[in-house]
Amino acid sequence: MKTQTLTTEQRNPLSYRIDTKSVNDILTIINSEDYKIADVVKEAIPQICNVIEKVITAFKNNGRLFYIGAGTSGRLGVLDASECPPTFGVPIDLVTGIIAGGNLALTRSIENAEDNGEEGIKAIKDNNLNNKDVLIGISASGGPNYVVEALKYAKTLGVSVAAISCNKDIKSFEVCGEDNSIYLPVGPEIITGSTRMKAGTAQKMVLNMITTTAMIKTGKVYNNLMVNLQPVNKKLIDRAINLIIEVTGCDYITSEKAFYDANKETKTAMIMLMLNIDANEARNLLSKHNGSINEVLDIRGIQCNIS
Repeated sequence: MKTQTLTTEQRNPLSYRIDTKSVNDILTIINSEDYKIADVVKEAIPQICNVIEKVITAFKNNGRLFYIGAGTSGRLGVLDASECPPTFGVPIDLVTGIIAGGNLALTRSIENAEDNGEEGIKAIKDNNLNNKDVLIGISASGGPNYVVEALKYAKTLGVSVAAISCNKDIKSFEVCGEDNSIYLPVGPEIITGSTRMKAGTAQKMVLNMITTTAMIKTGKVYNNLMVNLQPVNKKLIDRAINLIIEVTGCDYITSEKAFYDANKETKTAMIMLMLNIDANEARNLLSKHNGSINEVLDIRGIQCNIS
């Protein structure tokens, strides 16, 4: 597909002569365009749901999630992946972002990296993707060889593949099929071709939805609380102890003792206190029930009143 035929590369009539506008007028134009993004994402929920179900299945079967992209899209994938371990207490290799040009491309443009399909294939080989994994190609245009060839090769390995793009009838969608193609038609950018703007925002929203929902459905969240966080510093230790207090209704001293008795495992400490059991039994119950506190409580017939 030629660049000039891509919707994201068209000129936006609403921003014509934007260079002559006041700062307030520029911001109003940008905001009015950004306002449309949530509705675009909403329309793609059926496809997003399909992809998330694949990610959930992968996580439950010791599989992993990989993002692959170039430029802004690649950076967004790396960002989302890097936030998963501290937020949800998961291994650093559960979600991985791969960017054309490698780590150097996170802070600067690497010329022609997105055009190198062989490097995309190499990235799949280097990360040892297998048929338990999911690979999501992220690209505003949908056509970089780096992404497309990686998706094609991964598919031959039995990897579940999906794609996110802001253009239709593109190569990455052809590879992944309609049900696994998340189309986000945000339209032309305020600054022609600057897909770090609306396209980037839409992609970031979808990545948030994918990992957050998959983590919720694999027991990393209790009600709406971030109970699987990694307490790696004083702030997060305090947060974990206070979460235990909020969930169980105990006092600070009791919470702190349970937290350390559970080897700083917040969910384990919660189950210990709610069921009056030791750390090993609490840990085993969580392991048997997908890490879900609610599932453990349900089988014990306990209704927690936390809202």
